[in-house]
Amino acid sequence: MKKLLAILLALSLVLSLAALTGCAKKEEAPAAEEPAAEEPAAEEPAAEEPAAEEPAEEPAEEEAPAEEEPAEEPAELIPLVVGASATPHAEILEQVKDALAAEGYDLQIKIFDDYVLPNTALEDGELDANYFQHTPYLNSFNEANGTHLVSAALIHYEPFGIYGNGVSDLSELAEGADIIIPADDSNETRALLLLQQEGLITLPEDASAAEGVTTLDIVDDGGYNITAVQADTVPAQLANSNEGTIAVINGNYALQAGLHSADALALEDASGDAAQTYANIVAVREGEEQSEKTLALVKALQTAEVKTFIEETYNGAVVAIF
Repeated sequence: MKKLLAILLALSLVLSLAALTGCAKKEEAPAAEEPAAEEPAAEEPAAEEPAAEEPAEEPAEEEAPAEEEPAEEPAELIPLVVGASATPHAEILEQVKDALAAEGYDLQIKIFDDYVLPNTALEDGELDANYFQHTPYLNSFNEANGTHLVSAALIHYEPFGIYGNGVSDLSELAEGADIIIPADDSNETRALLLLQQEGLITLPEDASAAEGVTTLDIVDDGGYNITAVQADTVPAQLANSNEGTIAVINGNYALQAGLHSADALALEDASGDAAQTYANIVAVREGEEQSEKTLALVKALQTAEVKTFIEETYNGAVVAIF
């Protein structure tokens, strides 16, 4: 009996163990795998959107150059009107235009071909100055015309010369020959003094430039026929005269006629008082000798440059006296 029980127990144990093993095996069977969830396909990296282009930096605006203030217009030049004979006075004045412009003046040269109008125009205010005459002529003009003109400065001296038509030396001058001289008071005096200097005539002992002389004062005319005519006509009258005639001609009129000091039969003695007495002047109205215009004109004329121009241009027919 006991054996039977033991066998039954053992059998039960075996069955139990078998059951337990089957269960275990069942448990071990892998559960049917659920299809793996598809992993989302790896997203292709999104095409990179082109980076928004940053707006190109505009070139920095160049700073506009500071606007230059318009250059100041040069001050308008003050007119300075001067009357003059063409030669050499106007030619000398031309040399000082730039110097006067630098001082603020517009030099306007008005040319005259006689000895009267430049003084009346100055007296009437049409000119600021004139430059063509010497002091004795100016004084006689004032006395004759009631004008009030004065000398502001001495500039140059023009030696009077004796020129001939068909005469190469004064010793050849025939008795009774014609002599032509300028007629106005001071130039007539000067011409007669030159004729006396050369021994052709005789004047009173006290004859002088300051006192003046005329043909009426001649003590001995040497047997010549002396005729006084308007100064600016003397060169032409000599050219149209009979051969053997001589004439006393102002330096400026001689130059205009193409005559030179080297052509003269005689010239005024530069060592005498003629240089000072007959120096050509800048003339102005009385009371304006020290005006700004007058001082500027005189300063411009009395320079080394003007002196050099005179020496090199006129070869002794005009001599600077400053």
